[in-house]
Amino acid sequence: MTPDDLRALFTGQDGGYRFARWGRPIAPVVFGVSDETLATLKGACEAVVALAGHQMAETDPELGANLMVFFFRDWSELPLVPNLDRLVPDLGPLVERLAAAGATQYRLFRFDAGGAIRAAFVFQRVDDAIAALPAEAIALNQMVQVILLWSETAFAERSPLARLPDGRLVLRPEIAGVIRAGYDPAMPPVASDPAHALRLAARLSGEDLGGGQ
Repeated sequence: MTPDDLRALFTGQDGGYRFARWGRPIAPVVFGVSDETLATLKGACEAVVALAGHQMAETDPELGANLMVFFFRDWSELPLVPNLDRLVPDLGPLVERLAAAGATQYRLFRFDAGGAIRAAFVFQRVDDAIAALPAEAIALNQMVQVILLWSETAFAERSPLARLPDGRLVLRPEIAGVIRAGYDPAMPPVASDPAHALRLAARLSGEDLGGGQ
């Protein structure tokens, strides 16, 4: 991937560059799925976290669970979840906007004082089209998109996943490389300078040039 390609992955619609990775171990909890699907989601989370060289935990000392994933049929179900409005400010108006837009998914991040990810909420509405997809596809797609703070348009035109000729679903190699580079200990956990994309490109080519915090 070129530096421009990498820059686009973390440049928002407002033109600002914003990169962030998790600053603490990820402690996930999933709502609204069967035990079988839960195992698939856990496996996808473990695989992506291992790819990043990050860590998972049973609980977060501050929040209990810091990655909450919700599956549901209709956006109107979310306001009925006990205490969710305490975790997600303005939950009612948010749900109304997402329902009006016909959205099938939404991700909300929380950050620590330094700007690293401290918590994330993933909302997946399961319509007929989503229900027809393999659980592994849904799980891997969501975990990839929550491991870093990608731009809202990063995967609008192309999924981060690809299917091999034998039918296996995998993460696109270039996206896997970005995740590994982003979690490299030599890289900053947070960046707002577009020059950071040059450092990502250097890591992908095996040579970190420094700078671009």
